[in-house]
Amino acid sequence: MRCVIARFPFDLTKSGVLESMKGIKPEQALGETVIIGRRTYPLKQVGQIVTRQDRRDFSAGEVLRAMTQLGFTCRGLPQPAAPARVLNPMQKASAMLGAAAAA
Repeated sequence: MRCVIARFPFDLTKSGVLESMKGIKPEQALGETVIIGRRTYPLKQVGQIVTRQDRRDFSAGEVLRAMTQLGFTCRGLPQPAAPARVLNPMQKASAMLGAAAAA
């Protein structure tokens, strides 16, 4: 499959990516990831290995699109939890005493 990463065209195949990542130890994933084989890699690490470019030259989104099109499972950033309802001091005291909170 032909794709463009950091304004450079690449002909990537699923087997080629698997071969490139063979023997590479995954770094700690702090953001978006891709599952290659049985390992989970950060997208930027995969992009660097596959394209042989500096990580600053491409975005994770470019690698995400390419890996998804090749059929790899990608995971985005974890969704933040919904913010807890903020209670005023009176509601907080009532809740601590076990009274039903007024909406």
